[in-house]
Amino acid sequence: METRVAEVADGVHQLTTYVSDMDFSFNQYLIAGDEPLLFHTGPRHMFPSVSEAVSRVVPIDTMRWISFGHVEADECGSMNDWLAAAPLSIVVQGMTGCMVSITDLADRPPRPLADGDVLDIGGHRMRWLDTPHVPHGWEAGLFYDETTRTLFCGDLFTQTGAYPATTTDDIMGPAIAGEDLFQASSLAPASGATVRRLADLGIDTLALMHGPTYTGDCRGALLDLADDFDKRIAGALNSSPS
Repeated sequence: METRVAEVADGVHQLTTYVSDMDFSFNQYLIAGDEPLLFHTGPRHMFPSVSEAVSRVVPIDTMRWISFGHVEADECGSMNDWLAAAPLSIVVQGMTGCMVSITDLADRPPRPLADGDVLDIGGHRMRWLDTPHVPHGWEAGLFYDETTRTLFCGDLFTQTGAYPATTTDDIMGPAIAGEDLFQASSLAPASGATVRRLADLGIDTLALMHGPTYTGDCRGALLDLADDFDKRIAGALNSSPS
C-alpha cells in the first residue's frame, strides 16, 4: 500500500491511498502550519503508510492537531495511533462529536469547537463549520481554511476509482454516480440548505476525501450538489406510501 503526496494549495498536502481491490481511494489532508493539522486520519491499517507520507512533509512528532468530519473508521480509525506518535497532539472536532463520542474514544481529551470557531495553527486560519447529517452523522462538520480558501469537504462529492491529485473537470457527474451506488448521504430536509451555506464561503479549492482536489467553479459545484440533494429528498417523499 502506497500513499501519494501532492501539495494542492499553499501548505496543504493531499495524501492519497488507492485500494485496488475496492477500486476506491482515500485522502487525508495535512495543513503544514506552525502547528500542523491532519484532517482525516485514515483507518488503523493505513496508519503506517499515511504516517510515512506525513513524515515526508513534517516530522511526525510535531503534529499538533488531529481532526476529521465525523466518526467513521476511514475518518478517525487511527486517531489514537496519531496521539501516540505525536505526544503534543490533540484531537479537535465539533462540540457535538466531542460530547457524544470523541471524549470517550480518544486517549487524550479533545478540544471541542463551536460552529464558526477559528483555530489559528500559524499560517492557516481554520474555521469549524457544523454540518449535522451532511454527509452523515449528527456530529458531522468540516474545516474551511480561510487563508487558502480551501474547504475540506469530507465525503461530499465522493467518487470511485483512482484520480489525479487535482482537477478542474466536472466533479458532479462522478458524485451523482457515487451517491447512486452507495446511497451514503444522510439526506434530511435541511441538507440542501446546509450545502448552500457552504457555497457562500468564497471557496477557491474543494478538498475531497474520496476524489481529486477541485479548483474549478466551487460555488457552482456546491449549488449543484445542494440541488441534487433536494431532488433526492423530493423523490423519496413522492415515492413514500401515502
